[in-house]
Amino acid sequence: MTAELICVGTELLLGEILNTNVQYLAQELADLGIPHYHQSVVGDNPERIKQVIEIAINRGASILIFTGGLGPTPDDLTTKTIADYFQTPLVENREIRADIEQKFAARGMKMTANNLQQAFLPVGAQVLPNPTGTAPGMIWQPRNNLLLLTFPGVPSEMSSMWQGTAVPYLKELGWGREVIYSHTLRFRGISESALATKVESFLDLTNPTVAPYASKGEVRLRVCARANSGHEAQKIIQPVAQQIKEIAGLDYFGADQDTLASVVGALLSQAGETLSVAESCTGGGLGEMITATPGSSAYFQGGVIAYSNQVKINLLGVNPDTLEQYGAVSPQVALEMAKGISQKLSTTWGIGITGIAGPDGGTAIKPVGLVYIGIAGPDGILNSLELKLGNKRDRSSIRYLSSCSALDNFRRELILRNEI
Repeated sequence: MTAELICVGTELLLGEILNTNVQYLAQELADLGIPHYHQSVVGDNPERIKQVIEIAINRGASILIFTGGLGPTPDDLTTKTIADYFQTPLVENREIRADIEQKFAARGMKMTANNLQQAFLPVGAQVLPNPTGTAPGMIWQPRNNLLLLTFPGVPSEMSSMWQGTAVPYLKELGWGREVIYSHTLRFRGISESALATKVESFLDLTNPTVAPYASKGEVRLRVCARANSGHEAQKIIQPVAQQIKEIAGLDYFGADQDTLASVVGALLSQAGETLSVAESCTGGGLGEMITATPGSSAYFQGGVIAYSNQVKINLLGVNPDTLEQYGAVSPQVALEMAKGISQKLSTTWGIGITGIAGPDGGTAIKPVGLVYIGIAGPDGILNSLELKLGNKRDRSSIRYLSSCSALDNFRRELILRNEI
């Protein structure tokens, strides 16, 4: 028995509205142990909505969950189109009509006649109440082994209706006795293909399943298990996840909601150390990543955006001769920026970033995407890294990946130092 999500609304196809409903419902279905393999978005067109229904049924879906198209305007066609598809007449539901009238009266608003189209459901359908809005949904079994649930597209109304009525109803049918629990392992400094090769033997598992996918600046492995509870699922996942971490070594940096910045923050906190940053091409992006972690003020003192050479000299103490000899985009300047900011703000560690984010400013010797990261630490620790991020990446991506690389290189430095 599988579910399929069908989201109705031309505004979704045009990108005018972010479709958060599918993410919410997908997570909820996993919590109930209901597998779902397909999601569809379709515009406000009766024939195309019918085509999507037909495709979903032919794919073997036994639960169709619709969002959107339940309002009072002419483009709200979901209920009528579903009824037409199953050749079932619509009838007015007095309970819904009374609810709509009461809500308009309570708000002191005049109800127009088109609002009453929301009171019509196919013969045999049950009301799926909407506690806050005027558009109710429905629960309907038009055929054996086929269940339809409809919700308005407004996320707050949809989630309230899902939790208040749909979840209890599905549990009564026997769903919710199992859960599908997923655990995400996160990696940096390794490609998706290289990681997949390293963990190839795990990709054929059935419970848990392991699947790789790339994300901006990192690679992830999703480890998914089905069990009677989240706790049991975690017990199934744990030994597999542990083996994968051991195989990946330092390329593994965290799990689930961890970020490079939060992991670095935890390492600094454990060591009782502090950090400051000096940024050129990233323009404050690194500092923004670090301060996105709650409590970062405990270990992050601040930073300087040293865009011009004069700021590098005056605020960070970069030697003018170094700039003259090597240029602003060089490992020597990155290291002096890192040392300068750590001394200026009296921190254990300093990170310096300098580079060419583009789209202009590159040369044959120093092309767009060339970035240097410098790390200065206690006991004279110095570490520099060269990045070549061109490859037709845009300015925003180069700046973002530079900040990610700075955090990852620093993370590795902290771990290796603690292991010595």
